[in-house]
Amino acid sequence: MDTSDNVIPAKAGIHQNQEKLDSRLRGNDKMKLAHYSQLADLFDFPGPEFIARGQNLLNCLRDHYPDAADEIKCFLDGIPSGLKDQQELYTRTFDVQSITTLDIGYVLFGDDYKRAELLSNLTREHKQAGNECGSELADHLPNILRLIPKLLDSELVAELVSEILVPALILMIREFDLERIEKKNTNYQKHYKTLIEAAPGSARVIYSRGLCALQCVLKKDFQVAEMIDKLKSWSQNHPPADFLGLIEKEMDIEDNANPVNSGFDV
Repeated sequence: MDTSDNVIPAKAGIHQNQEKLDSRLRGNDKMKLAHYSQLADLFDFPGPEFIARGQNLLNCLRDHYPDAADEIKCFLDGIPSGLKDQQELYTRTFDVQSITTLDIGYVLFGDDYKRAELLSNLTREHKQAGNECGSELADHLPNILRLIPKLLDSELVAELVSEILVPALILMIREFDLERIEKKNTNYQKHYKTLIEAAPGSARVIYSRGLCALQCVLKKDFQVAEMIDKLKSWSQNHPPADFLGLIEKEMDIEDNANPVNSGFDV
């Protein structure tokens, strides 16, 4: 999978030590990466077993990933108890009038041709690894996480993590900043006329805890803490595919196509 065009690591001046990133993967020990499938469950549309799976993930992470476990504990404490409320929160966070998206290629590249290239490459890897993507695209975060323990090529895993997953996570977590949420809501209200009611209090940003937990696990598994710090610093001054900007652009296009927008145009 050629991701050399990914603008974020290149412009940040990051040069990863491949041997260092491979150190956890030598010997094709898939058990060391099996927890990524459990992490993927956290970002699936909630079903009846959602809380139980979250608790299993917490138990899995406690011993070796205490920082990630703390984030998962906060997530489970803050998530609504009812299934319908869980589903509505998920939809409001990732799908409709969303805070961010789980399609990480879109996070990184928007509608640029580079996303199409990434999707093509990822689709091939999913197929070769026997990883079913269901109704979602190849760059959907849960699909990526379930792909990681199935890949046989340690260099490809390291490349996927350092050039795609880590940069996307930084940008996704940034979108949960309350000021950025308010700006998005202003745009949504302007376009749709009506805002979907947000979850009360801190619950509306609770999924940031899950994303931060994933980031903690990646830091330990792939020794990317220094890279994350550098990318955070770089992204603050040189935002690449800004999700807020992408929303504004898409809404401008839709408004031009539909001068009278009732809020229910598709």
